[in-house]
Amino acid sequence: MSARPERLRQLVEGSTQRDIVVDEIQRVPELLNVVHDLMESGEKRRFLLTGSSARKLRRGGVDLLAGRAVNLTMHPFMAAEVPTFDLDRALDIGMLPLVVGSPDPTATLHAYATLYLDEEVKLEGWARDIGRFARFLETVTFSHGAVLNVANVAREAQTERNTIVGYIEVLEDLLLAFRLPVFTRRAKRETTQQPKFYLFDAGVFRSLRPRGPLDRPSEIAGAALEGLVAQHLRAWIAYSPGDTKLFFWRTRSGVEVDFVVYGDLGFMAIEVQNAPIVRSNDLRPLRTFISDYPEAKPLLLYRGSEELMIDGVRCVPVDRFLRGLTPEAKTPSSSG
Repeated sequence: MSARPERLRQLVEGSTQRDIVVDEIQRVPELLNVVHDLMESGEKRRFLLTGSSARKLRRGGVDLLAGRAVNLTMHPFMAAEVPTFDLDRALDIGMLPLVVGSPDPTATLHAYATLYLDEEVKLEGWARDIGRFARFLETVTFSHGAVLNVANVAREAQTERNTIVGYIEVLEDLLLAFRLPVFTRRAKRETTQQPKFYLFDAGVFRSLRPRGPLDRPSEIAGAALEGLVAQHLRAWIAYSPGDTKLFFWRTRSGVEVDFVVYGDLGFMAIEVQNAPIVRSNDLRPLRTFISDYPEAKPLLLYRGSEELMIDGVRCVPVDRFLRGLTPEAKTPSSSG
């Protein structure tokens, strides 16, 4: 196909199949021009084009089928898709189908997080110095679930700031990371401007995150839990109809709500606590948010076993919340 993109036309026109699947379409961007012509031919065919990156397509000057194709995203498994879902296991190995279905998930995850990522970056030619990129990859894991400070990442990775900006864009284009913007609609108090950063899967984060005597296990576990909730919320929004966005909220004084869901699916403020009990102080960020946005529904997720209502805030066990989170659920709070 790389040598002769027109061969796709010959295969399609010589077949009676109506559904045509082209995997890793970004490897041969020129195929999009052929697909466009076939779609315009009047024949009733359906094309399913999959790929792990849009970067090469955007920069290749090819037809991106604007207005002619539906853009959908696929995410790691949701808890509802795994009958044997176990929260502790999900926090340890993540929810990648390749890993979840492996007889040796730890080894598979390690291979994915090292060999695959390096090979993908090498193949696309996006990082000339793979050693420098690998150092960045380790460093940026410390920003998982935190406000992204590019200058700090550049200093820790001993790399120029502009290079780090490019590396972060590479991760996002490979769908391996995402940034959450700050919720600012009708803001009554000054909020921060920097987004939060997440790797796309809790298991990939755990695999890449360096550990040492100065690293507290609870700190890593808390970031993994927040990331697991984040990836579920993103999948839930992506698979559900309507226009809904995911944000976080943080004031200049440091009061932060982990997630804000806003759009057709509702208006919700969600806080995640990696603790088996709920303390009064845990509810303070949600109370502050609700004082500014009384229309929002507050929800606290924690590691306990009972569903509680404390001062108007519903507190739900996080594993129960994740199991009930499906595209059919109108709101996350109904999953309990």
